[in-house]
Amino acid sequence: MKINAMIGCLLFLAASAMPAAAKKQEEQIRLTQTGEKLSAQYSRLLETLKAELTKTLPSVNQQRKAAFLKARVDEVAATAGIKAAQDQMGKISTAKALVGHAKGKWIGGADKGITAAKAKLKKAKTAAERSAAEKELAHWQQNRKDGEDALKERQANLDKAEIDRPKVAKALKEAEASLAEAKATTLRTVKELGLKSLLSSDKLDAKLARYVVLLEATPHRLAAFAQQGKEQEELIEKMLSADELLVQMAVADGAKDGKYGEAMQIYRNIWKASDKVAEGPLRRLALAISLEHATPIKQRNAVAKTDAPATVDPVKRYLHYEKALVNGELDPAFKNLTTWDYRMVVDGEEPDEVLVWGREMLRNYRPDHITTSDYRWRYVAAVRSDIPYGSQDNKYDKPELQFFQNILMNGGICGRRAFFGRFMLRAFGIPTTARPQRGHAALVHWTPDGWVPCLGAGWGSGWTKTRYHRGLDFLANTQARSAGEPFMLVKRAQWIGDVMGEPRAFGLQSRTAPEFWYGASLYIQKGVIENAKAKTLAAVGQDIAEANETKEKIEITKVTMTDKDRKVSIDGKGVITIPATASTKPTKSSGKIIFMDSVIGGKQLHYSRTGGGHQTFEYTIDAPAAGKYELTARVATPSWKQSLFVTANDAEQPVEIALPHTVGLWDESKPVTIELIKGKNVLKFSRQGSVKGITIKDFKLKSLLTTAR
Repeated sequence: MKINAMIGCLLFLAASAMPAAAKKQEEQIRLTQTGEKLSAQYSRLLETLKAELTKTLPSVNQQRKAAFLKARVDEVAATAGIKAAQDQMGKISTAKALVGHAKGKWIGGADKGITAAKAKLKKAKTAAERSAAEKELAHWQQNRKDGEDALKERQANLDKAEIDRPKVAKALKEAEASLAEAKATTLRTVKELGLKSLLSSDKLDAKLARYVVLLEATPHRLAAFAQQGKEQEELIEKMLSADELLVQMAVADGAKDGKYGEAMQIYRNIWKASDKVAEGPLRRLALAISLEHATPIKQRNAVAKTDAPATVDPVKRYLHYEKALVNGELDPAFKNLTTWDYRMVVDGEEPDEVLVWGREMLRNYRPDHITTSDYRWRYVAAVRSDIPYGSQDNKYDKPELQFFQNILMNGGICGRRAFFGRFMLRAFGIPTTARPQRGHAALVHWTPDGWVPCLGAGWGSGWTKTRYHRGLDFLANTQARSAGEPFMLVKRAQWIGDVMGEPRAFGLQSRTAPEFWYGASLYIQKGVIENAKAKTLAAVGQDIAEANETKEKIEITKVTMTDKDRKVSIDGKGVITIPATASTKPTKSSGKIIFMDSVIGGKQLHYSRTGGGHQTFEYTIDAPAAGKYELTARVATPSWKQSLFVTANDAEQPVEIALPHTVGLWDESKPVTIELIKGKNVLKFSRQGSVKGITIKDFKLKSLLTTAR
């Protein structure tokens, strides 16, 4: 009875730590007789591990523990005190701003309205015009009176607030000093705990990881998986006996929703499907996919593809990235990422073939976004250059195109743009996650110098959908992980906290107040970050979060042009090929027209969506004979209803070249007819109306006279 009661208590404690959704899911899983036996077996193992670890772990000096906990309480209070003082100072600033608004916008605006109304009244020629002007004048005069009344009230409030300014400023300064002292005290008490020797040792890692996995999985759910058959039961046995694998799983934050059985099944299937998985980065990749896809990820298919799979196939997702890595299609840094990093590469909702399209599209259309040395914008710069802000065209999304292809075609507001940015990063193997903020969608992503917010406000302004909920907590976790081995001190402290039954709190901004071990882990993490001298990167793309044009200076990748890149050639059939970069005007990149290296050899010309206005470009060529010629262009276009206009030798009317919608891949336009003279000809290309970006590889001219013969 005692053992059964202890098992029941242990199950209750494990269940109480589970989210409501997980509890409900567990309640729905019925165990067979075999399952009940397995559940009891796993519960006993959990109990045994807890007893062994509790006995093995050295006791913490209670006086020092109490000092740390008190210091932590004092720091929280000091943080609240500084916020209150900042709020008071903010009220003074608000009062000052309201006075400025009343003087400038309100009264100033009314004065402008009065002047305009008086001018209209003076010019009025009819009774109706005079009446309208008089009404307008009366409106603005009343508006000015309202503004004067408001100014009087607001000035009184500001005068009163200003009297308190010295007192508030003093309180703020004292609060800042109190917080600094409280933080220093907390860090000192953490050091005095003497936990470093315990947490620096890896001797207990396997037992701690086994305990954490059992706790997260729960004996009930593990048994529900294992009861399916001998194969499933053996998978759980192998997992629980694989010390190194358990530690890797726990460090990488475990299986999604605690589904370790499902994760092991995926992991086994990947090993069966690939003979390369044993290699370093691929083994980490396989584990990341197994953990992240333990709960199936719903696949976002093209609307018209009603027979497409409902969820992402994790084995195919692994094989996709394995092939891309072997073929050199991913970012060079991909092979050095951790298992935890990989999880934020492989968790996309897009089908594998769309990832292939994303890489091919960017390589063809904007290769400069791949080769830029600025990792903050690498791959994601496509949002800045080619995703117009606005939802007015979203109604034209095509059912045969996938979601991200439609975004490239029709743009979108913050959500669609952030989705596209994350998709492009995943396509090239860069970790990224959503970082929404109040009223806006943004993203954060990995760089060699740390994680950076993109298309939104900086760190501290939003949250993530990870266990590190607040943005600053997520940042701290990434910075500590980047330190390598010292990060294990943080994880071990948290694992011990799990053994001690503490509620999980993965950040100092967490909604859950951290208790002793989790609290200690977070201050140890602060020390790890400080010792590593980790950088906190400022946000990029804030000014285009809800706009089309950036005010930031965009560096244009320099390319070396050779005579071959500018050489116009004629083949044996008389077909004239004009490289797009053979233009006589312009001869170098501008903000609108950019010359760049082409992945299919040579160079190519990009006509940018941004940069303001239109720019013509022209070519001077020699034609072997006068007459009519068919002109085609090899282009990559991200959107539809795009055109080029060409005039030959200053003809009166330009000829429109309707460009195919290639979804960013190479294709040829339908031929149009132009007339050339023998010898020197000047072809001038232009664009009209609202344009989107296009990339041109070359033009071809075929004589209709030659064709007729």
